[in-house]
Amino acid sequence: MARMMIRVDAELSPDALTAFPHLVAVPQRPQTVLSGEVADQEELQGVISLLVSLGVEVVDVLTVPESAGLRSQ
Repeated sequence: MARMMIRVDAELSPDALTAFPHLVAVPQRPQTVLSGEVADQEELQGVISLLVSLGVEVVDVLTVPESAGLRSQ
C-alpha cells in the first residue's frame, strides 16, 4: 500500500465523496485534496478514472512518504 495525495480542480460534493470512502477529503477552495492508502496501481487508476468520469480535472497525484504523518480514516 502507498499513501497518496490526489488534488482535483473542484470542490467535491458530499454525494461525490461517497464514491471514495477510503480517502479523506480536505476542501482547499476551489480545489479538493483526497488522501489515504491506495492498495496498488490498479486501485489508483480506478480512483482517477472515476474522478474523470465525474468530470473532475485531476491536478496532482503524489506519493506521500510515511514520515509525512498523513493518516487515512
